[in-house]
Amino acid sequence: MKLSKKGEYALRSLINLGIAAEVGRQLVQAAELAENEQLPVKFLEQILQQLKDAKLVESHRGKFGGYRLAMPARQITIGSVVRLIDGPLAPIGCVSQTAYEKCTCPDETHCGLRMLMLDVRNAIAGILDRYTLADVVEVTLRKMRRDNVPLPFADTSTAAVRRLPARAARQQAKAGGRPPSSEVEGVLHHLIGDYSI
Repeated sequence: MKLSKKGEYALRSLINLGIAAEVGRQLVQAAELAENEQLPVKFLEQILQQLKDAKLVESHRGKFGGYRLAMPARQITIGSVVRLIDGPLAPIGCVSQTAYEKCTCPDETHCGLRMLMLDVRNAIAGILDRYTLADVVEVTLRKMRRDNVPLPFADTSTAAVRRLPARAARQQAKAGGRPPSSEVEGVLHHLIGDYSI
């Protein structure tokens, strides 16, 4: 599985919309999302339309319009977004659960390559389906606060900054059985490196 630019931009945009929701921002314009992540705005608008069609984001028109998440970030798994944008997670078609294709192997049941690729597919799916957009947003915000990086889309008033930790604690309590933040952070660090979380 290789994440395409479209998939990367979709995930980065959803993360930013999740951050915006956490800091109390109701709507974010496509141009602002594009500028914040240095993405091409026209391409991003096409991606946002695909996310909207999938009911992951919603938009509001007008001078003060923009985009926001259409559902809580804890209900959006990273795996579902990758599948939506880039298709199946399986490295070869004969191990895909959503887009199975018969391979050229004469004995699929005893094919060592298929067994190996099935393990690869299961490992990728296990990680991407385990973590939600809320997990990634939480880790991102924590690292930004730790490093005193200004939060994007945030009101810089003291009241708004104080409001964030309580909100994060409430969401964590609602999440119930999620793994501790340090475990989430460890897996995300392993997957995408310290520079991005």
